[in-house]
Amino acid sequence: MPVNAVILAAGEGTRMKSKKPKVLHEILGRSLIEWSVFSAREAGAERIIVVVGHGADQVRERLANQSDVECIEQTERLGTGHAVRTVCDAIGGFSGPTVVLYGDTPLVRGETIRALIDETRAHHNACTLLSMRPGDPSGYGRIVRSESGELEAIIEDKDCTPEQHEQLTECNSGIYCFCGGRLTQNITKLTTNNAQGEYYITDMVGVYREMGEPVAALLADDYTELLGVNSRSQLSMAGRIMQSRINARLMDEGVTMMAPELVWVGPDVTVGQDTELLPMTMLMGTTSIGTDCVIGPNTRLTDCEIHNNVHLEEVVGIQAVAEDGADAGPRAYLRAGTHLGPKAHVGTHVELKNSYVGAGSKVPHLSYIGDTTMGEGVNIGAGSITCNYDGKNKHKTTIGNRVFVGSDTMMVAPVSLGDDSVIGASSCITSDVPAGALALERSRQTIIKGYSREKKEQE
Repeated sequence: MPVNAVILAAGEGTRMKSKKPKVLHEILGRSLIEWSVFSAREAGAERIIVVVGHGADQVRERLANQSDVECIEQTERLGTGHAVRTVCDAIGGFSGPTVVLYGDTPLVRGETIRALIDETRAHHNACTLLSMRPGDPSGYGRIVRSESGELEAIIEDKDCTPEQHEQLTECNSGIYCFCGGRLTQNITKLTTNNAQGEYYITDMVGVYREMGEPVAALLADDYTELLGVNSRSQLSMAGRIMQSRINARLMDEGVTMMAPELVWVGPDVTVGQDTELLPMTMLMGTTSIGTDCVIGPNTRLTDCEIHNNVHLEEVVGIQAVAEDGADAGPRAYLRAGTHLGPKAHVGTHVELKNSYVGAGSKVPHLSYIGDTTMGEGVNIGAGSITCNYDGKNKHKTTIGNRVFVGSDTMMVAPVSLGDDSVIGASSCITSDVPAGALALERSRQTIIKGYSREKKEQE
């Protein structure tokens, strides 16, 4: 039967001290709730339901482009058991394995959830919970097992005796897999007989024990997968764990990092073999990096497409493309729509926007090129600018093949420079330049001899 995933994300998260819902805070460019959705999907969940509450509209908006996710609002927030019952009532009951996850537990792997589902199916359990052995079990409910290893009870931390505090180190993570049919039939048996007066999904274990239904606890191999995020410091800790996890995978796949703790790579980024990521490099969004590249140091790329053997040093790139053998930097800004052709060179303090730089062309330093199509073998002198904005509209500049543009040249768009044309330094080009022509625009130099001496005498 198909797998359901119910992700609880209705809480406010007051310890985050934030105007936005806790589950919308991000790790490596992906929100906490999106990490949970991704894990559920990776585990094989075919129906993913997110329970929203605080900031419901914001959470819905963040998930709007994920067609396999539906949101159900918990208007009264009366505990985790109440949240699951709200979903049960809204969809007319569960069928098939039903996993309960949390929108603030981003580190759990899909394979771990899948193992929980498999354990439930294999033994026909009414409920299987995921347990862990954290470094510090304080605050967690403790797992009590029989001599044969079967789950007997969960004792809340505050109810443990001193001996139990010392001896019971296996803890409840709060993640469960239920038999959907039995959950539908029995979730109404939850009560609010507790200090908080709420319905707790944890209590389903006790309900099933009293009924004689099979329940079990599956111990996770790595307790860090089950760490929740309730504060900014915990968000930072989860980010470091995810950073280390992603970087370790990339290095196993043939990527070099001299200081992996100083490299941040988003979950949707791809990096080819024999590429080196230098310190203070951030790769985010859907960025793809080819083989044999050197990226960094001090480089940030978002949604960029970088081909093979590309060198980017101290570069900020957003929705930019760099073809084989291109290089940029140090201190270059490749804005949206920038496309560097094969072996194109962009140098120091250069900004490009919505422009194509042809094969082997060079924009070496101190220039702005915007809304421009540039041919092959072009050289742009230092301090040159395409003046593409007239205060209301953007205009195009077209530069042909093998054009030489002298330093400190203004190209006032719309304008076209023909193939093999030469533009003299310090020119302001306002009209099209024919192929093979020399264009030179500058005022006459005036020299007044003895000027400094005469000026001093007048003083």
